[in-house]
Amino acid sequence: MSTEDKNRATAAAILPLVGGAANITTIAHCMTRLRLGLRDRSLVQDEALKAVPAVMGVVEDDTYQIVLGPGTVARVTPEFEKLVEEERAAAPAQPVSADELAAQGAEMKAAQKARNQTPFKLFLRRIANIFVPLIPALIGCGIIAGLNGLLINLGWLPSVTPALAAMASGFMALIAVFVGFNTAKEFGGTPILGGAVAAIIVFPGVANIEAFGQQLSPGQGGVLGALGAAVLATYIEKWCRRWVPEAVDVLVTPTLTVLISGLVTIFGLMFLAGEISTGIGTAANWLLDNTGAFAGLVLGGLFLPLVMLGLHQALIPIHTTLIEQQGYTVLLPILAMAGAGQVGCAIAVFKRLRHNTSIRTTIKSALPAGFLGVGEPLIYGVSLPLGRPFITACIGGAAGGAFIGTFSMLGDKVGSTAIGPSGWALFPLLDGNHGLGMTIAIYAGGLLVGYLVGFIATYFFGFSKQMLVELNAPQEAVVASGTAATASAAPEAPEPAKV
Repeated sequence: MSTEDKNRATAAAILPLVGGAANITTIAHCMTRLRLGLRDRSLVQDEALKAVPAVMGVVEDDTYQIVLGPGTVARVTPEFEKLVEEERAAAPAQPVSADELAAQGAEMKAAQKARNQTPFKLFLRRIANIFVPLIPALIGCGIIAGLNGLLINLGWLPSVTPALAAMASGFMALIAVFVGFNTAKEFGGTPILGGAVAAIIVFPGVANIEAFGQQLSPGQGGVLGALGAAVLATYIEKWCRRWVPEAVDVLVTPTLTVLISGLVTIFGLMFLAGEISTGIGTAANWLLDNTGAFAGLVLGGLFLPLVMLGLHQALIPIHTTLIEQQGYTVLLPILAMAGAGQVGCAIAVFKRLRHNTSIRTTIKSALPAGFLGVGEPLIYGVSLPLGRPFITACIGGAAGGAFIGTFSMLGDKVGSTAIGPSGWALFPLLDGNHGLGMTIAIYAGGLLVGYLVGFIATYFFGFSKQMLVELNAPQEAVVASGTAATASAAPEAPEPAKV
């Protein structure tokens, strides 16, 4: 079977299990997940979906998310969209009464209201929508930058390294424009106007402008300035659309949008965002230089809960700002230790639950992805449902983070030139201040510590005695004991283990 046929087969297997095309309202994907908007959640067959070979797990948030893994999701999603369109085109039109429409609308409104859509979480989701589409370019350019640095250090191919430097740096030099474009799109403005205003930040000519008694420099304010400029441009554009006559709207609205937001950007936002960006870089370096072990412990230990709450999205602009300033983010390798603790935890669960074939099968299928930094299958399929192992996985992540943080205190910084990957997949993106060999060694050491502590903590403290008895009971024995208990009117079985 060709790769295209395989992707289409995966899409075809998923579609009926989520209620068919008629049950789907929106289709999107991120780095690892197919994200679906659904009309009726009850039509989804969760267990059958998890049994599809390419599916690593499912997550329910504001959308129904099917974990397929990096690369796979980008290939399956277009095939899925084609199948949905084909099914809708083939379906005969069904008359819908006004009462049915009203009932559907009321149901969808109630479901939407029931979700925990706090303003802060909505804001973070918007931030993610702005930056997540940039991750593939960050990864590609980051790997090329790492390759170029290696060639320069080895003295190989000196005629090629300038070209690689241009490929690696071109995107980062203009990242503010892409952020401005995506920001305007996300906030309901014209994307190209957001990009046009953000382009002012990276224009070399701003070096001739003085603001707040200082000469501006190209790129000052970076992605934060671009984000602020594009949001401002969007609100100015919306204001113009309300008040400018239609006859001159096509001329006046774009002009006023760029003019007003551009002046505010040059004489205000660039300086302010530049100060904030500098503060972020200074704070991150101070934190790791002075409290490295403790900072690593906290960041590595709390990252999994942050992911569960969706709060990790707030870190995306910080990572991007650090990459702009220093060439790498020192926070990501520490946060990646959470995945190492999760892997160690899963291995311990595999060892402890020798007779639970269901959980062991899940771990065997999900563990390779876990080593590569895709942790959702292990989180949602193993540690989180079990309870205690999720906590011991966090302990493993804290230990790995403390290990890397300790070396930061000693002056050996470990960073990543891009965001997105973690686990073993982060090795090609590593960079630091004391050579690639030392950087790789420290990161690898952190992973080993995370694996080991996650394993030990889970093996010895991840299960109560009652949990081990219940989870290790062979299925045949459970059925037999249940039948015998019913026949003999024995006392009720004990309550499930509390985790």
